[in-house]
Amino acid sequence: MNMVKELDYLTERATVLSAFLKRGVTVDFYLPTGVDDLSGLSLLMINDGQDLPVMGLQQLLSGLYANGLISPVLCVGITAGPDRKREYGVAAEADYLGRGDLATAYTRFVLEELIPYILDKYHVRDFKERAFAGFSLGGLSALDIVWNHPEVFSKTGIFSGSLWWRSKDQEDATYDDDRDRIMQQQIRHGIYKPGLKFFLQCGLMDEAHDRNNNGVIDAVDDTRDIVKELMKKGYRPEDVSYLELDDGRHDVATWGKAMPVFLKWGWGR
Repeated sequence: MNMVKELDYLTERATVLSAFLKRGVTVDFYLPTGVDDLSGLSLLMINDGQDLPVMGLQQLLSGLYANGLISPVLCVGITAGPDRKREYGVAAEADYLGRGDLATAYTRFVLEELIPYILDKYHVRDFKERAFAGFSLGGLSALDIVWNHPEVFSKTGIFSGSLWWRSKDQEDATYDDDRDRIMQQQIRHGIYKPGLKFFLQCGLMDEAHDRNNNGVIDAVDDTRDIVKELMKKGYRPEDVSYLELDDGRHDVATWGKAMPVFLKWGWGR
């Protein structure tokens, strides 16, 4: 009798010891069933993995996968550590308060410890492609890592990203949006990297601040400006997807609404 493999997602947890971060990192694996050769999968790593059970990622993946809406993807949720504001950020430059000073160590953990661990764990030489996503400050971290390592990653997803990350206090009289936001500057002064694709999400209720008094909240301005910088760099509309939710807030519930859109954008059938 022929056995039909059930299409579902299983989860398992591990602790990855990091010499770079000098701690153990809790990692959750969301593994699609019914797949014999994992090397044919895409790998999606997600910062702030502690939010994924709250979001119901396992159920989201199972539903999309079982209904044939996405190709099977191995998702890896990376739980943030106690030094989240130091480990997440832009590796090349800490912000004006010195936050993100451990972002280089975190990047090395991802590239030199976590990815090799995943390859060894699942006995594969490589995956079909690799992507990295994150929420809030974790989204900034994911964008920074993907932008600077296009030889490793092909896609990134940024949900309510901390794209305000700046080199100068906005209360400083000399602060300038065009000059002092770190990630926008990095993209502007970087080079076009073929093959990269970007998904960005922001909500109109993400916050209430409007530092330049233009009637648009800062989170939306900062996200739209990343999109503009990417387009100026040479990326096409099919390379950059921007989801703006009218009722979107800076919370897990909003990111849970956006997650299926991201998954179908990246791995839809």
